[in-house]
Amino acid sequence: MNVVITGGNRGIGLALVKQYKAKGATVYATCRNSCDELNSSGVKVITGVDVSQPDTLADSLAELADVKIDLLINNAGVLGKETLDDWEPHTIDYQFRVNAMGPLLVTQTLLPSMADNSKIAMITSRMGSMTDNTSGGYYGYRMSKAALNAAGVSLANDLKPQGIAVGLFHPGFVQTEMVNGSGDIDADTSAERLVARIDEMTLDSAGRFIHSNGDELPW
Repeated sequence: MNVVITGGNRGIGLALVKQYKAKGATVYATCRNSCDELNSSGVKVITGVDVSQPDTLADSLAELADVKIDLLINNAGVLGKETLDDWEPHTIDYQFRVNAMGPLLVTQTLLPSMADNSKIAMITSRMGSMTDNTSGGYYGYRMSKAALNAAGVSLANDLKPQGIAVGLFHPGFVQTEMVNGSGDIDADTSAERLVARIDEMTLDSAGRFIHSNGDELPW
C-alpha cells in the first residue's frame, strides 16, 4: 500500500506518517522542510513541496509520477487568528492558498498516479462548518476550510465514477504546535482515529464530513 501524506513533518501529519509506517505501508511524506524525527522514521521524504505555489507544485511532486498511490492524505494546513478588528488580507489569502487551493492542486497533480479503488482524505476542520460556528473570528481559517469542504464534495462526486473515494475528516482539537499545544487529544490519538475513519470510508460514504471520533458533522 502506497500512502502519500502532505505536511508530514509535524503534528497530525507526522503522527499519520508513523501510523501508516507501523501498518506496513510504503509512506511518502511531503513537506517544505523536514525534521529529524521524520528523517529517521524510515519513510520516503520529499522536501521542497509548497502546496501554496501552483507554479512549482508539479515539479516538486514529480518524484511521485511513477508511484501507484493507494491513499492520498491532504493534510498540510495553516492557521491564522484574525478577528474583526485585527486582520490582514494577505494572511487570509495565504490560508486560502494552503488550506483550500493546495489540496485541490495536489489532488489534480497526482490524479494520474492514483491506483484503482484508491482513496483521498482531506484533513479539514469543523471550524469550516456554518452550523458549528457559534463564536465567530478566525476568518481566514474558517473561510478556507469551508472552501476545502466544498472542493472535497465536488471531488467526491467527480471521482466516484473512477472508483476513487474522497472524504473530509476533522481530526479533533489536537495538541499541536499550530494551537500552541492546547487541545483535547494528542496527535497520535487523532491519527489513530483518522486511520480508522479512512479505513471505513467507501464509495458509498464518500463526500461526508466526519469527525475523527466517527460523528458526522453538519456543514
